[in-house]
Amino acid sequence: MWVICLGFAFADRMKALETETAFEVLAKAKALEKQGKEVIHLEIGEPDFDTPQNIKDAAAKAMSAGHTHYTPSAGMPELRQAIAEYVSETRRLDVKPEEVVVTPGAKPVMFFGILALVNPGEEVLCPNPGFPVYESVVKFVGAKPVPIPLKEENGFSLDPEYVKEKITAKTKMIILNSPENPTGGVATREQLGAIADCVARRDDVFVLSDEIYSRIIYEGGHESITQFDGMKDKTILLDGFSKTYAMTGWRLGYGVMRKDLAAKVAQLMTNSNSCTNTFVQLAGVEALKGSQRDVENMVAEFRRRREVIVDGLNDIEGFRCMKPRGAFYAFPNITGTGMNSRELGEHLLYKAGVAVLSGASFGEFGEGYLRLSFANSVENIRKALERIEESLGKS
Repeated sequence: MWVICLGFAFADRMKALETETAFEVLAKAKALEKQGKEVIHLEIGEPDFDTPQNIKDAAAKAMSAGHTHYTPSAGMPELRQAIAEYVSETRRLDVKPEEVVVTPGAKPVMFFGILALVNPGEEVLCPNPGFPVYESVVKFVGAKPVPIPLKEENGFSLDPEYVKEKITAKTKMIILNSPENPTGGVATREQLGAIADCVARRDDVFVLSDEIYSRIIYEGGHESITQFDGMKDKTILLDGFSKTYAMTGWRLGYGVMRKDLAAKVAQLMTNSNSCTNTFVQLAGVEALKGSQRDVENMVAEFRRRREVIVDGLNDIEGFRCMKPRGAFYAFPNITGTGMNSRELGEHLLYKAGVAVLSGASFGEFGEGYLRLSFANSVENIRKALERIEESLGKS
């Protein structure tokens, strides 16, 4: 008779790995919906638009043509070439295909980049509030995340002087995200230039520039730290297809980096995923080279929704909301309600049927805020605003 023992211990490193609250809140909201309750979803960070038809057609055509087998771990030559051309044009750089690694979604780029460059005991500067996976992965590799506070009074934008002060002998990486999740803040060319000037003087400091929302900007254009002298070879540029082309479920992202680092990241791909889905990669070629009309229409609609949600939030007593310059999130200050972020988030889910995220989910400097995704219809956004106001007894 065999006895199965379940008292084993997980590896210590698993204690450092955290999760994304968006998926936890989504699960709670889905549970309420199963009970017959209506929930308006403003918690999940994905466009509510369908993937453009030309991209779906390209995937179907590739699948039917037999493109269903392994590809090189770094990505298909056709897609790496298309990405190199796209990044060269949009960031005004000279990018070669061998400097591109294609991954199943953009998250592996940050995971592999940190694994390849950061040692235990070293430090990584991370935006705070910021995408929680940054700090999670930094802790997972045994390094120390050092928060870069993004403050409302500064438009949730970078303070280059603060960044410079926090760079020490232990600093190995600086993570940048513009446009930024969760605040919608956008780094200016001056801010990025000041950071680039500092990093360029340090041979041992790298930048991970998360530019996944680069096409979703409402005023001005996108600026990348890779455009400054000496920074292309000191930066991992992270981008992908999920947000721009409403392809979250397709899992297609990429990193652009110096050739020797790209080889290491490709080696990590070989050891983990083998390669990215073949027909999805060919759909990515179509996304970059085909019509961009659907992208332009989506951003225009996001701009319209931004006005509705920001104006509506500012009309609710206890809320104060800046207008995001990019991405599709509103990040209102809710300190006037008398509740902390988690309390208000739970209140709105269970009392108002509106799923949002606590600002504290994005780090200590997110306390006192909520993140509301306006990747939902204007009708639902207005309904959510009415419910929020009513649930707080202010209607």
